[in-house]
Amino acid sequence: MLLTITTTHHPATDLGCLLHKHPERAQTFDLSFGQAHVFYPEATPEKCTAALLIDLDTIGLKRRHKSSFILQDYVNDRPYVASSFTSVALARVFGTALKGQCDQRPDLVTQAIPLCAEINVLPCRGDQQLLNDLFEPLRYTVTAKSHSLDKTFPQWGQSPYYTITLEAKLTLKDLLTHLYVLIPVLDDDKHYFVSQSEIDTLIRRGEGWLSHHPKRDLIIDRYLRHQRTLTREAFRLMNEVPSDSDTQNDERLFEENLHLNQKRYEAVLSELEQSGANRILDLGCGDGRFTNTLVEHTQFINILGMDVSHHELRRANKRFERLSPTQRKRIELIQGSLLYRDMRLEGYEAAVLIEVIEHLDPPRLSTFERVIFEYAHPNTVIITTPNVEYNIRWPSLPAGNVRHFDHRFEWTRNQFQTWAQTVTEKFGYTVTFKPIGPDDPEVGPPTQMAVFTIKST
Repeated sequence: MLLTITTTHHPATDLGCLLHKHPERAQTFDLSFGQAHVFYPEATPEKCTAALLIDLDTIGLKRRHKSSFILQDYVNDRPYVASSFTSVALARVFGTALKGQCDQRPDLVTQAIPLCAEINVLPCRGDQQLLNDLFEPLRYTVTAKSHSLDKTFPQWGQSPYYTITLEAKLTLKDLLTHLYVLIPVLDDDKHYFVSQSEIDTLIRRGEGWLSHHPKRDLIIDRYLRHQRTLTREAFRLMNEVPSDSDTQNDERLFEENLHLNQKRYEAVLSELEQSGANRILDLGCGDGRFTNTLVEHTQFINILGMDVSHHELRRANKRFERLSPTQRKRIELIQGSLLYRDMRLEGYEAAVLIEVIEHLDPPRLSTFERVIFEYAHPNTVIITTPNVEYNIRWPSLPAGNVRHFDHRFEWTRNQFQTWAQTVTEKFGYTVTFKPIGPDDPEVGPPTQMAVFTIKST
């Protein structure tokens, strides 16, 4: 991971004084997860650039933090992207500058100077607009270059990774503070356990800018890893209340008053019981809530939960610690993608995808179809997805917006049914459609469900 900070303040080499790192010396710092290197590609009175290069020790991390999700230990983006590792490195390497201390030149600490920060690869769990929404209110000029998932396969679309440049006239302390807080917010993950102490860190780092930031609620929620107890406590300590502005980014808040999640579970569970299936795939299982529901029913003797997020799988594993040993033996959790054939998914009688397909890029749906309907080929496949027509019934949802920032699409009833009928023709299934939630006579239900059943030979 590479971060550079450049200034044209005169003399520009004052940057070395502020960072407490001499421009004529390269330095290396040992961290718990690898090494950080600081060097200056350019250091003249007219322009000075300091570079922070983080070399992640993935083998050492694996040895110290053993995981049951083996794939994640070897295939991940952590060595190459800005993440919570970067924030820790900033605090360790540039800690004095982050605190706003410079005994040699105290006048520089509070002086706004022209600064330009460039992050080589920054994950953004959202879209480019989120980058602008987070940094522009802090007076940055944002330049972002998106990267495709694979140049060989342009139809796969864009990745969540950006090369980003931030330019502003401000103090170095403010720049480092904004990066410290907002990099993990954009990544929407942290590599360490988030506890009460993180609230104190957030309040301290957010002093003077966070309370009036338009995306305050989203920043607090993501920084504290969506732990509602911690976010409520953060608002209490800040003497704030959550605003309505960011409810449009939280699908749970939209649906809470309709108890939609519970109704989805009840509808899917009913279909599974009627199917007679005993071996179930919970694909896109997230933190394991529905898997936990399934294990309470003795009909389901083997449940495989799969998700692409190792973070969600860790949460699921934690949830299942409360189960009895007999119940826990019936559950298996694996990390995997719905876009690659996986032999582990074969041999199951039913597959469930609750609010999952809308998170896939449309050009990759054809690959998803083959993975599920051709290769895994269960007797029953149950899919739920939002009905975009119902969105107008939420006054807090602006016209044209989807319910969650990561939804790549939301279908009308006709679009969903057309897609499902195409799937049945390709792979030898029949399909029935059922509403979930209040069935509005004009716009239909908030959630639509398709139940695919394999044709008998």
